Amino acid sequence: MVRMFGLLLTATGPIKTNAVGKNTSAIAALKYCGSTVTNVGLKRSLLLGGKQVTAFARLLSVKPPRGFEKYFPKQSEDSGESPGVMKSCDEPKNVNSNDPLPSETRRKVHWGGSGRKEGGGGHGGGDKGGDDSWWTRIQRGDFPWDKKHFQYMAFAAAGMLSAFVYLHLRETGREISWRDFVNHYLTRRLVDRLEVINKQYVKVIPAPGVHTSDVSYLWFNIGSVETFERNLELAQQELGMESPHKVPVVYSTESDGSFLMNILPTALLIGFLLFTLRQGPMMGGRGGGGGGARNNPYSMSESKAKMMKGNIDVRFKDVAGCEEAKIEIMEFVNFLKSPKQYQDLGAKIPKGAVLSGPPGTGKTLLAKAMAGEANVPFISVSGSEFQEVYVGVGPARMRDMFDMARKNAPCILFIDEIDAVGRKRGKGEFGGQSEQENTLNQLLVEMDGFKSSTNVVVLAGTNRVDVLDPALMRPGRFDRQIYIGPPDIKGRASIFKVHLRPLRLDLSIDPDVLARKLAALTPGFTGADIANVCNEAALIAARHLNKSIKAKHFQQAIDRVVGGLEKKTQVLQLTEKTTVAYHEAGHAVVGWFLEHADPLLKVSIIPRGKGLGYAQYLPKEQYLFTREQLFDRMCMMLGGRVAEQTFFGRITTGAQDDLRKVTQSAYAQIVQFGMNDSLGQMSYDLPQPGELMSEKPYSEATAQLIDREVRQLIDKAFVATQQLITAKQDLVELVGKRLLENEVLDKGDMLELLGPRPFEEKSSYEEFVEGTGTFEEDTSLPDGLKNWNQEKNESEDPPQQLKGAVYL
Repeated sequence: MVRMFGLLLTATGPIKTNAVGKNTSAIAALKYCGSTVTNVGLKRSLLLGGKQVTAFARLLSVKPPRGFEKYFPKQSEDSGESPGVMKSCDEPKNVNSNDPLPSETRRKVHWGGSGRKEGGGGHGGGDKGGDDSWWTRIQRGDFPWDKKHFQYMAFAAAGMLSAFVYLHLRETGREISWRDFVNHYLTRRLVDRLEVINKQYVKVIPAPGVHTSDVSYLWFNIGSVETFERNLELAQQELGMESPHKVPVVYSTESDGSFLMNILPTALLIGFLLFTLRQGPMMGGRGGGGGGARNNPYSMSESKAKMMKGNIDVRFKDVAGCEEAKIEIMEFVNFLKSPKQYQDLGAKIPKGAVLSGPPGTGKTLLAKAMAGEANVPFISVSGSEFQEVYVGVGPARMRDMFDMARKNAPCILFIDEIDAVGRKRGKGEFGGQSEQENTLNQLLVEMDGFKSSTNVVVLAGTNRVDVLDPALMRPGRFDRQIYIGPPDIKGRASIFKVHLRPLRLDLSIDPDVLARKLAALTPGFTGADIANVCNEAALIAARHLNKSIKAKHFQQAIDRVVGGLEKKTQVLQLTEKTTVAYHEAGHAVVGWFLEHADPLLKVSIIPRGKGLGYAQYLPKEQYLFTREQLFDRMCMMLGGRVAEQTFFGRITTGAQDDLRKVTQSAYAQIVQFGMNDSLGQMSYDLPQPGELMSEKPYSEATAQLIDREVRQLIDKAFVATQQLITAKQDLVELVGKRLLENEVLDKGDMLELLGPRPFEEKSSYEEFVEGTGTFEEDTSLPDGLKNWNQEKNESEDPPQQLKGAVYL
């Protein structure tokens, strides 16, 4: 009716009113609309003239009349309103204050449209102001009485009403047992007939004139029809009932709701699937505004990458200990900021870089710092987000992610843990291509399709660069491989300075001196370990209600990170505690009198973590080891087992970890390092922890030779350790008794008990870095990167090559 009203008004053109305010055309059209127009709108529309009547008609219409679309203004792309008829711009711009149709009335009349874009794909479309969900509109007091929502609510109300009528107003009867039926009804001849319903239960219809409480029938369950007939026949024979007087039995089928209850779960599941399909990308693309499709379970092809722009607080000053890798990353930032510096020389930006290294070395932190300094969009995604159970989802997400990167160029795309999708192809599948391989193929195509002018940098982080596919690592895709290893002593000092900056230290502590001291005490620590040490020190200080963090808190934090949680309340028997004391004394004394052993810092018999005692050493920064150095380390690890055997005449399970390390060291010397005369200068790969070696790369005779040489090497180290423990038996006993008294011995106590160590050792930061140039980490930049964080004038012409003629 509303559309017909708009059609009539549009076809007849502007309507003129006479002096008395009557208009037969308008009255006829409004009457023809019937109940669609309210009485208020009908009375006030009589006073409208010309374009105001047309505007009022368009407010009442949902769509333009078919064939008359050209008379209605089209919808703009950026507008969130409905096309043509629903637009408020159809009203005159200069609205008179005496307008007979106020804004409140106009808003009340305009209930027919939902205000969303057509083809928007469900509830996700439209703008936020005019496309709220129906539940939000109800809470706001704006009831969605449009056609589609009214139909949904009518169907739901009808279904609930039908269920209520069926379940609560039907006659249910009264249940009795078979014995009651025979004794109280069949025997007294009170049964008119029996009705077997659905072969499941029997209705007992009483004889006329018999009252059964307030119900019209009785019923009882039966196991099977055959059993019921046999029992009924026997009961009637016992009662002496002749054939003419036997109770008739009728079989019928009724709907008791069980069928509906059985199909209800299936119907609900199908309804949910149909609803999600209607709201998903298959029924209207991305859902108009884009919000609905991303929250839809069927929009799996969309990338889960998160884009951050302008809210990244990490800078290069927050990254330390990897200056060489930082310079490599700074070059990417400098290219994004000042590409002209490189393009003038014909250089192109590398398409990608792989950040590899052990866990905790700062790969992701360096990528975030790059995004923060470059001031460009930073798109981050994990490699595992491309793996789904549905076929084709991984490649689709990969395409969507690179489309997002191209639209936001220049930008940085960071794929963390890329080994989840970039593993070598052809492994782990017995025919056909896996979903991971299809995703990798799509990644290869997308990276190879990039052009240098797009200014999109692809970074990837992984701990397992050895398992990546060679096609992914070739130049043209990931041009650079940046290895970020554990920091050296200078790098650790720089990292400690970064993490000590926000801490409240004691006024007597110099942060630079403390950073150097802690760097010397934490060999092998990564950036994540150092951050954990600083945080643990702050937690320990807060635990004891200290106003500031002191040096002893950092020492306790290092012990916590290295040895584990201290367990002072763990109960040890005296014999076990004595065994642990002499075991640790054996380690300490053997290491004290061996030249190539690491200097001892602390020895304790307080249980920490899984161990009952531990000894802390200070290994020096060393990358190459000789045969003598490895042999002395084996002897130091065997010192605990030898001390137990020497003093108690028995051995315990406490040396299991020491024996494991000794065995690994012996096999590495013989199999990998070629330090055995019998095997020669040969090296074989040993299986990594958690990996299985399907077949050995050497013969059975070579394997027997390796086992024999390993056993001889360990026996030789055991004999050397036994001789040293026997010669220093009184010192071992002295250290063991002091451990039983104090439980913890530091280097000063060891000097008091054992005297000065007979070999030169390094223990301070200055001694470790002596002969390496400066005491601090080299943070100087190349000339081309010194002004990397300053905006450059790109309008300047590049220097032209001077050409001149030489005349002779």
